[in-house]
Amino acid sequence: MTPVKTLAKRHHAAVRAPADGQFGLEPVRWFHHSLWRERARADRGGRELALVVFTPRQRRQADKTNARLARLLRRRKNALEEAGWFDGERIALILPEASSDAAWRVADEICLGFPANLPPPLCEVFTYPGDWVSENEVPSHRDSGDGPRQARRMSDLFVQPMPLWKRLMDVLGAGLGLLLLAPLLLPLAALIKLESSGPVFFTQRRTGRGGRPFVMYKFRSMRADAERCKVDLLALNEQDGPAFKIKADPRVTRLGRWLRTTSIDELPQLWHVFKGEMSLVGPRPMDCAEALGYQRWHWRRLDVTPGLTGIWQVRGRSRVSFDEWMRMDLEYVDSISLALDLKLLLATVWVVARGVGAY
Repeated sequence: MTPVKTLAKRHHAAVRAPADGQFGLEPVRWFHHSLWRERARADRGGRELALVVFTPRQRRQADKTNARLARLLRRRKNALEEAGWFDGERIALILPEASSDAAWRVADEICLGFPANLPPPLCEVFTYPGDWVSENEVPSHRDSGDGPRQARRMSDLFVQPMPLWKRLMDVLGAGLGLLLLAPLLLPLAALIKLESSGPVFFTQRRTGRGGRPFVMYKFRSMRADAERCKVDLLALNEQDGPAFKIKADPRVTRLGRWLRTTSIDELPQLWHVFKGEMSLVGPRPMDCAEALGYQRWHWRRLDVTPGLTGIWQVRGRSRVSFDEWMRMDLEYVDSISLALDLKLLLATVWVVARGVGAY
């Protein structure tokens, strides 16, 4: 599913899609294309981007409100700004290189242009880039009176919902995998405990879809003090970018080396797949601390649910640069399909059987 189609589907544009050119504004699909393009430009130039979404206050006056709004937007917008239908009911304005405060000033200016007998629309501002926020963030609307001037992060608008076929495949695949592998888990846990002191599972906060963190579990393949020792090994890092990888990592135990080569240490993540925090196929979830070192264009990999395997695991794994790794992830983000997922799952079995590129 393309990003433009995803945005349209997320905001139910097909429910009552405005006719092309209604009120002289860009139709939904083209407006979302413009928003996607401006996001790419903002990434390339390291600039800010803002979006103001206008919602009619009263449904029975929606057409009058939108007609008035369209006239006001056409009158004030400049050559760099884009006005169009955000979905079947709401109109939005893209403001390149605008901060949150600047976007609210534009929203206030527009609302002041409404006559006394026609209530101005509710306004909502989205900014890019935005800080990662908690799941409990409550969006707020700003009307023409006093009220909170909060801005939501625009990145959430680009997060792709998981297709039904993908979720069904994840539930069936992870459920079957957990059921078949259950008899092996207890003996494996005992071996890990016997070889070295410490917990059976390694836990770490990883970046999920939309950058939301979750606690990921793996079978422990290193010494229990591995995270504390990491700072002493940074000079030996063999992976460029914010990621940290050492081929002959001294923290890895003998059993852990085998667990990593066979990818058995990843088996507990089937539980995350079953719960929906991960998928069988998708970009690998990175350590939250390492993800803070992302460049802007890397963030697009967070638009989809992270996975157990993907293009990077099949083609590159530990043999490519960090930017090449990110490009492989973005290739997947832009071309998700059932056929691609099945192809990558089959290819992963072959790669794991050969032990290619495993650290």
